[in-house]
Amino acid sequence: MSVKKMFPCMLAACFLLSLLAVTAAAQIEETRPRQVTRTTNAGGAPSLETEPRIISLAEDEEDARPSAAQPAQSAHTLHLIGVDKMLMHAIDDRLGARYVYGASGPSVYDCSGFVWSAYQSIGISFERGSARTLWSRFTPARKDEEFKFGTLVFFSGLTHVGIVADEHGFYHASRHHGVTYAPFNDYWLSRIDGFRRVTLPPTPIAKKS
Repeated sequence: MSVKKMFPCMLAACFLLSLLAVTAAAQIEETRPRQVTRTTNAGGAPSLETEPRIISLAEDEEDARPSAAQPAQSAHTLHLIGVDKMLMHAIDDRLGARYVYGASGPSVYDCSGFVWSAYQSIGISFERGSARTLWSRFTPARKDEEFKFGTLVFFSGLTHVGIVADEHGFYHASRHHGVTYAPFNDYWLSRIDGFRRVTLPPTPIAKKS
C-alpha cells in the first residue's frame, strides 16, 4: 500500500488515541480526592472555606467602640465644653458695646460689668463687684489654666479685668474701644497681676433668656 493511501488511516488513528487519552485523564481527575481547606465557625464546628461567612453586626459595633487608648469623653468634659460654647456666644453678643463706668449692660459695660454680665447670661451667678472684688472672690488659677478660655485675667493693680481667650489674647471692656478683643502684647503682659477661675456648677446649666 502506498504512503498516500495509508496517510488518512494514520491520521484517524492519531485522533482516536488523543481522544482516548483526554477521556482517561478526566476520569482520573474525578476519582482523585479533592483538597478542601477547613476552618472552624464561631461555634467551633468545622466549615468549608467555600461556605459563605456570616459577618455579625455585633462585630462591627465592637470595632466601633472606643478602646482603652481612646476613651469616650466623660459627662463632665462634655459639660465643660458646653459651658465654653455658651460663654463664647455671650461674649460675641457683647462685642462692640460701648464702655461706661459702672455699667453692666445690656448695651454698655465697664470691665467688671462685662465679665459679670457674660457669666450671668449663661446661668453662672455671682455678686456684681469691682475687679478687686472679683479677685478676692475666686480661687487662683493653676499654671495650666492661666491662659485657658474663661479664666479671668487682672491688670494694673487689680483695677482692670478681662476674660482670657487663649494664650494669644483676651476679651475686655476697654475705655477707648468698648468690649473688644486685645492681644497679650508687651503692654498688657507687663501689667498682669494674676489669674482667677470662676467656679462652675457641677451639673449642666441652662442658658438664661
